[in-house]
Amino acid sequence: MRKINVFDTTLRDGEQSAGVNLNFEEKLEIARQLERLNVDIIEAGFPASSPGDFRSVKAIADTVRGCSVTGLSRSIQKDIDTSWEALRGGIEPRLHIFIATSPIHMVHKLKKSPEQVIETAVETVKYAAKFFPTIQWSAEDACRSDLNFLVRIIEQVIDAGASVINIPDTVGYITPHEIGHIFKYLKENVRNIDRAILSTHCHDDLGMAVANSLSAIEHGAGQVECTINGIGERAGNAALEEIAVALKIRSDYYHAQTRLKLHEIKRTSTLVSKLTGMVVPNNKAIIGANAFAHESGIHQDGVLKEKTTYEIITPELVGVSSNRMVLGKHSGRHAFKEKIKELGYSVNDEELNRLFIAFKDLADKKKEVTEEDIFAILTEERVAAAIAYYKVQQLQVNYGTNNIPTATITMTTPEGLELQEAATGSGSVEAIYNTLERMITSPIKLLDYRIQSVSGGRDALAEVYVKINYQETETSGRGTAHDVLEASAKAYINAVNRILNRKLKEDLSIKVHS
Repeated sequence: MRKINVFDTTLRDGEQSAGVNLNFEEKLEIARQLERLNVDIIEAGFPASSPGDFRSVKAIADTVRGCSVTGLSRSIQKDIDTSWEALRGGIEPRLHIFIATSPIHMVHKLKKSPEQVIETAVETVKYAAKFFPTIQWSAEDACRSDLNFLVRIIEQVIDAGASVINIPDTVGYITPHEIGHIFKYLKENVRNIDRAILSTHCHDDLGMAVANSLSAIEHGAGQVECTINGIGERAGNAALEEIAVALKIRSDYYHAQTRLKLHEIKRTSTLVSKLTGMVVPNNKAIIGANAFAHESGIHQDGVLKEKTTYEIITPELVGVSSNRMVLGKHSGRHAFKEKIKELGYSVNDEELNRLFIAFKDLADKKKEVTEEDIFAILTEERVAAAIAYYKVQQLQVNYGTNNIPTATITMTTPEGLELQEAATGSGSVEAIYNTLERMITSPIKLLDYRIQSVSGGRDALAEVYVKINYQETETSGRGTAHDVLEASAKAYINAVNRILNRKLKEDLSIKVHS
């Protein structure tokens, strides 16, 4: 069984999804979960792109010890220096450096000849080798590049110090047969390929990212680059969970395996979905709500007689457990703490006190508190506590079919002042948002509003996702509560707080650098 390294780029390529804007605390939370999932490499971001990205990449590299942490870099010396400063504290710091190799990119974007591209690639890899023990070199738009040119440049960057060579399908153009041919050709024609690992990175523009990734593995790739839930630029990247389970279930065909802890897949998927606001479709392979549901009578009959008639994957394999301990209002602190540990989290006493109060408040309103509820409380409270500026203290909404909806809100400001305001709207949510905008005294444009339940039942927690434009900055926000209107208010304020938090960090960074 060949060992396939899993390179997770959820925090870099995944965060480039339209509408996704993770803050520092959220990136760190996802990185910790990726470590629990046991990925081999976490691409934590693009350190040279912004002070915020530099800070989060550095924190992840300094924190994570179960896997290697890398950052993206252009073929520019300044990018390499910045990346080294961010990554040098990691357990196995590595650099992911790229340059375009397709004719269309070299002519129209780089405005360089093939010889100039080779020269730039070799020089920057040699420079990076002075610092980084592991260098991954990527040929951007490799799948639309000339194969003989790829052979030439790959041979020279390996000689310069690269030990991982990434062949990305940057625009999602290739087919499984074609990408298989590329990897086979490179394995047979690059003279020093034995000194490097070939990696595959596929986008899903034509819906073939997972199929292309598996074909690349079949034809020699020793590393696969992917994201949780397949999020990413445009139509997204290859989905980690689909590739991992395919290699497990069809090990008889691929003869390859990863070191992933597959039972952490569902939890990782849920965390990424919550923090990015990108809902997992019900029919999504492996982790969708319907992945293990059987509607047809024939299918139900077969599964009841023998599960393998229609189930090739057990729910437990990916962490979907049917035997779940539920907590209620009589559950104590010890049981609650044990459940948090069972979910894979560790909390200090201060966090436990805050989380337990939120749990008890929910338990008074809800008969049974499920794992999904506790997970929602955990992510909501931990992340929200780190970015609290404005905070809603009280909310009252008056609504009637023949009355104009009115919201009255009491809120504390960043300066600790208590404000109270009321406003109307054509609906309850609009009344709440009109009131909040009046209290913040700056125009806020609502770009998107979505609501869903955390679990089943009429007493389920509500989870609201919003996207706003505030102070010429676009961001998203989330709110979870037993009441949909409270969740709506929380999401709106969370989005505002995220922008204020980011601007504060940027101001501090400017002061430090000046």
